[in-house]
Amino acid sequence: MIDLDYYLPNTFPGLTLVPSLYHQWHIGMHFELGAGMYQFKDDGRLHLEMFDYVYSQAMAIFNELFSDSDEMFLVTNVYQHKSFESKQMNVYQQYIKNKDLKLSLRQETLPNVFDDEEADNYFISRFSLKCCKQDIKYPLLIKAACNEDFPLKPKFRSAASYPDVFFINITKNVIFFIYDDRGCEVIATNKKTIFPVYEKYSDWLAEYSRDKMVNCFTIRNKR
Repeated sequence: MIDLDYYLPNTFPGLTLVPSLYHQWHIGMHFELGAGMYQFKDDGRLHLEMFDYVYSQAMAIFNELFSDSDEMFLVTNVYQHKSFESKQMNVYQQYIKNKDLKLSLRQETLPNVFDDEEADNYFISRFSLKCCKQDIKYPLLIKAACNEDFPLKPKFRSAASYPDVFFINITKNVIFFIYDDRGCEVIATNKKTIFPVYEKYSDWLAEYSRDKMVNCFTIRNKR
């Protein structure tokens, strides 16, 4: 049975599973969510209509990329300080519908990959679960990823920094990552796999990356 440690380096060689996937890989898309909208209203209250729109955008992209029959890895990075010790981070419990899969949840400790002055004081707790779309409460997972910086529910439960969650479609070789309410990234091994998403949601593409994406997905280069 394929596992994450085998799949990633063989399918996406050289890729580090952390934010900024789009800048690491040659085939991908960067979407801006809630473009032109602000998280707060003039009176200081949260702009809940904006968040609902962001959720719907992220959900639409996810549903285009993942079908019910696709196999996937649900992967979470929790960035922890070495002074913090925890045997169970409890990131996934409320988001797994298939309770039998909880026994298959894998946790590993990885060195910190970010280059900063405090890098040596941190490590990554990575959780991975092989599953299918219907095994997880993906609408809640998507909302929780978008809610990172705001007092909204659902929310990921972690005593460390807010986790990064990656949806990896191992049937289509596609990775989907929502970094927060501002946007998401999609990368793939084949342009044809994600070209329909590029066409359907081209209005959502991040403007500062648009030229690069248009060049990548022109018809003559679509292979």
